[in-house]
Amino acid sequence: MAIIRVRNLEKSFGKLHVLRGIDLDVKEGEKLVIIGPSGSGKSTLLRCLNMLEVPTKGTIEFAGEVITDPQADLPRIRKDIGMVFQSFNLFPHKNVLENITMALVIVKKMEQAKAEELALSLLEKVGLSDKARNYPAQLSGGQQQRVAIARALAMQPKVMLFDEPTSALDPEMVGEVLEVMGALAREGMTMVVVTHEMKFAREIGDRVIFMDEGVIVEEGTPEQIFTEPRNPRTRSFLTRVM
Repeated sequence: MAIIRVRNLEKSFGKLHVLRGIDLDVKEGEKLVIIGPSGSGKSTLLRCLNMLEVPTKGTIEFAGEVITDPQADLPRIRKDIGMVFQSFNLFPHKNVLENITMALVIVKKMEQAKAEELALSLLEKVGLSDKARNYPAQLSGGQQQRVAIARALAMQPKVMLFDEPTSALDPEMVGEVLEVMGALAREGMTMVVVTHEMKFAREIGDRVIFMDEGVIVEEGTPEQIFTEPRNPRTRSFLTRVM
């Protein structure tokens, strides 16, 4: 069953056409990986999936609701869509525990004690149980991104969106974030991941989409895309990046 259904999606910024007629389904429990060159529309597509970018044309359904409908209750719907950005977007004046519990208390109306209990369990999950009282400036980039993942998971979303979550990290910190994401994938979380980490894409993806110039050029299993790409543009891209 598709939890996300996209039909004829287009997005323009003035005269710049970033997305051109995208059709896409994401099944419950699926790990969908989106690859492609910079400027191909990958991040814009991801941001459209939770309406951080409003499409110029087309429809998006999430869990059976048309979220592109102007009457859609986006704040309620977004509770079920977790997102991790390239930058960590943590509140610098709040410690790790406060960064995670704030939305639970304000948005979900959870009691502070229960929110802290959940936050601490998630920090243990991402390997940061000893950093609960630290502030973002006291953490490495990899640690901050893991806190951002824990914060998104705290809302207990149905889907997790990852927008190049390792692109801002030093190379030695990439592995710790990918390890957490890999664990989520193995647990069955529905994930849509935009990434330049081809090895990771091949290992965790159920399906890989290659985008270029605002269209889906090719899609298939990781094995097919990475070993026998059918489209010359896909082959050219993978030859360069791998």
